[in-house]
Amino acid sequence: MNRFVKSTKNTMKTIKYLSLLFVAIFFMSSCSSKLSFFTQNLYYEFNWSEEELQKIQFYLSQDVILRRNFSAEESKISDGKIRVVDGRKIEEVIFKKGIPGVVLFTPKNDRFAVGFEQNDDRHLMFGPNSKYSGRFVLLAKDWDKRVGQVTYAKKLWRVSSESAYAALMVDLKAARKISKKSRKAA
Repeated sequence: MNRFVKSTKNTMKTIKYLSLLFVAIFFMSSCSSKLSFFTQNLYYEFNWSEEELQKIQFYLSQDVILRRNFSAEESKISDGKIRVVDGRKIEEVIFKKGIPGVVLFTPKNDRFAVGFEQNDDRHLMFGPNSKYSGRFVLLAKDWDKRVGQVTYAKKLWRVSSESAYAALMVDLKAARKISKKSRKAA
């Protein structure tokens, strides 16, 4: 009988600790950020200024891989790593899904230059795509069926068509706070 009482007490303690653990996990998960696609409707709804946009933390929805031929005249690699593909040397820069970025400037009303590194020359352009629910996606100078051309660090790079749908994501809760703070000051 004594063993049964000890076993029951241990079971009750275990249940109590597990319950507390589940409650803690529930509260922590409800406080975590939930990312949403940044869309043209969201941009117009909040009417953020360029200064406000620069305070918002953006994230990439998927990997973006930039590639360009590495010529023999170039003596150093500053933006990426060298790979050999089909006997050619290729310089590659990889932006991983979820990488944080900030708006550096807005060349047009609905175009954002987003930097994922410390250097202002190293940015990618994003803008709304009506075929993709108005999401702000990677912009290129030109897209053919499989490859786009983008400028990054003052050099021309190729990007696969898979990256055409790499979109900006944002934590709406945090973005709304920026909007409220800036409007209170005005």
